[in-house]
Amino acid sequence: MDVRPRHRLEKPEVAFTFSWTREAVTSRGWRYEVWSEPDPAVLENIRFLAGYRRDWLFAPDMVGALMAEDLDGMLLGNAFRLLPGCPSPLVKSAVLHLLWSGQVTTALDRPLSVGHVLRRAA
Repeated sequence: MDVRPRHRLEKPEVAFTFSWTREAVTSRGWRYEVWSEPDPAVLENIRFLAGYRRDWLFAPDMVGALMAEDLDGMLLGNAFRLLPGCPSPLVKSAVLHLLWSGQVTTALDRPLSVGHVLRRAA
């Protein structure tokens, strides 16, 4: 694996080195990858969701009630309103915790909004 800043990937000397390295590595039957920093929108979403990472801050019964719902294909904004008998900020936080923990997923390549579609994790 090679890691380089995204802005350096297009430089001819870097492209040549990566090409040579890929050929040498794959000739041994190994896999070769080049990694760069994540997309800025993805990174910002991950930083935001990290605020919801601590399991002990979320009521297990609320998290369980959300997981019992059919979240697959639901808009994030609709998920925020799923438990009308519970305080809205707590429900929103619990939904965002489900995103952080990977129990549900959504596209992170653009800033999170109520229009994001949730998917059940496989």
